[in-house]
Amino acid sequence: MTDSPTESTLNLESLVESLLFVADGPVPVSQLAAALDARPQQVKKALVVLGEIYLQRGLQLQYNNGRVQLTTNPLAATAIEQFLGLESQQRLSSASLEVLAIVAYRQPVTRPQVDGVRGVNSDSVLKNLLFKGLIEEVGRSEGPGRAILYGTTSSFLQHFGLASLKEMPPLTPEDSEPTVAENAAQDSNGHPDYQPTPLPENGG
Repeated sequence: MTDSPTESTLNLESLVESLLFVADGPVPVSQLAAALDARPQQVKKALVVLGEIYLQRGLQLQYNNGRVQLTTNPLAATAIEQFLGLESQQRLSSASLEVLAIVAYRQPVTRPQVDGVRGVNSDSVLKNLLFKGLIEEVGRSEGPGRAILYGTTSSFLQHFGLASLKEMPPLTPEDSEPTVAENAAQDSNGHPDYQPTPLPENGG
């Protein structure tokens, strides 16, 4: 009878994958490295290998603010919704998409800055996006009043099928504020039939 596989038989990529699988959310590379008694650079290389493996799989690595998370492939969203019996996706209003685009491209950004771009008060829209988990408070500005700074979350990336903010389509001088739901999701996946995952996020 052969011995059961142990940690000593797993390579670093497999160990990193295991930690990401049981993690509650996005984790910094330094935390993974400390847990595995490895150097951060070694973990980063392992993540690159995993990312290449996942190109043809139902999982993907998602990066946000220096942290990494294991998530499902956005193209599997429809099958996952059917399997879990989730209700139809909750669509964002045009106002929400507008504010979300401003935050995504200009983060960290304050409410007065968002209002300045839109020309209307955005307080209720920002509160709604906070409730849905698509944006979060990331600090305070250094200006008068120390206004709250907003940025996007890992749920924002997952909702629009992005592995990181780097996959967002670049702005051009001709662009106004882009519609994130149309541009980001399709450009990042190359799949016109992709549908955002339902809100609020289920952590998958």
